[in-house]
Amino acid sequence: MFDLGGKTALVTGAGQNVGAGIARCLAERGAAVAVNDVLEDRAAAVVDGICRSGANAVTAAFDVTDRLAVTAGIDKAQASLGPIDILVNNAGIPSSMRIERFRDMDPESWRANIDLNLYGVLHCTKAVIDSMCERRWGRIVTISSGAGVVGAQLGISLYGAGKGAAISFMRHLAMEVARKGVTANSLTLGLMASAEGGDSLDAIAASIPVGRLGTPQDIGAAVIWLASNEASWVTGQTIGVNGGSFGS
Repeated sequence: MFDLGGKTALVTGAGQNVGAGIARCLAERGAAVAVNDVLEDRAAAVVDGICRSGANAVTAAFDVTDRLAVTAGIDKAQASLGPIDILVNNAGIPSSMRIERFRDMDPESWRANIDLNLYGVLHCTKAVIDSMCERRWGRIVTISSGAGVVGAQLGISLYGAGKGAAISFMRHLAMEVARKGVTANSLTLGLMASAEGGDSLDAIAASIPVGRLGTPQDIGAAVIWLASNEASWVTGQTIGVNGGSFGS
């Protein structure tokens, strides 16, 4: 089950953390993977690791908020690996993101979250959706957040707005392409461990029902399922991958 041999995947924001873990998991299941990141050296490091494991991957360095760059980058990746069968929209945290209440935000700072979390998803989806429909097989998985479905007092309102908009887009897109063999789903993530901060979040981890923070492998496993033939009847869904955290 869950064999992705012969499929080609594109994972955005895959130069580190969750995106890198998703790319590795897809490669382990047999998919050829285009590893996207805005920084080429980060993407190249992930590609190198995948290739050294015996799988097939290429670097796809482009900014998902730049529509023309997305089209050119995906065309280049497809020339190397073949048509994209699986799109994972993972890029989602702007480098300029700050924890800040909406009332205190400068309107000039709004755009970064919307451009990345909504327009990035739109650009990448637009670049692959017609080919998927023509071939009557495709999987689109958008990595979202609990902030896209519930409110929080953390000062991440614009981040939540962008994530929520992408979730809504996935639901509508799923209905449009369901008869074409293409599925579109969202995963809403809970709190994730990271090399930078995971060890300092023990108290928060203890509040999660399963008693730990999430890992890239947890998310990769969910993506593998949604990308597989076995999940062909799952579309238009928003699935929480959060260790049982309420509402996210």
